[in-house]
Amino acid sequence: MKYKKDLKKAFVATIPVLAGYLALGFGFGVLLSTEGYGALWALFMSITMFGGSMQYAAVGFLADGISLLSAAVMTLIINARHLFYGISLVDKYRGAGLKKVYMIHALTDETYSLVCNDDAVKDVKNKHFYYFTVSFLDHCYWIAGCTLGAVFGTNVQFNSEGIDFVLTALFLTIFVEQWLSSKDHTSAIIGVVCAAVCTMIFHENMLIPTMIAILVSLVVLRFVRRDKYDG
Repeated sequence: MKYKKDLKKAFVATIPVLAGYLALGFGFGVLLSTEGYGALWALFMSITMFGGSMQYAAVGFLADGISLLSAAVMTLIINARHLFYGISLVDKYRGAGLKKVYMIHALTDETYSLVCNDDAVKDVKNKHFYYFTVSFLDHCYWIAGCTLGAVFGTNVQFNSEGIDFVLTALFLTIFVEQWLSSKDHTSAIIGVVCAAVCTMIFHENMLIPTMIAILVSLVVLRFVRRDKYDG
């Protein structure tokens, strides 16, 4: 094989992702099966969506019958960081041809961290093949985890009470991690306050009002800080 060494290096680099994706994907598959959706649904969603936190959120969307507009807004909010990921990868993916289309689809936080490691491609024959292989392997790990979890959840009877808290725990973990890594907690506090107020006012229809309130608050905060700095 022409790029055998590149393939081996990509596999070694993605071993930590393999462990994480099998575990997290398995949890998603089990959670999806508790809502009556089998392995084929898990397979289809993991192939076409390939978004860890978004797929977990989608289980709740399916269960609650959330509107398409709310689902679209939530998807944009959850995955908005990929806009910045994409900008930073323009040069790396330039000249990749059709492989670039798939690599854009398969971009995740973990794949991004591996692709951004410039030291990893110093001795590869074809960096675009390496980037593609990393993306493809990570995707395969996720597909396997999700599908196996759904098969297990469908065929093995067990008490699944509380498993739907996985998504809440995932977002709490992300929130705490961001809180600890930042000295300025203003944005986080704004988000919590807006969510709490909108929940009291709009109840189950709080999603879109919350997003609007957060957006307006952050824009106002930006102008206030800019005026303060200019002054």
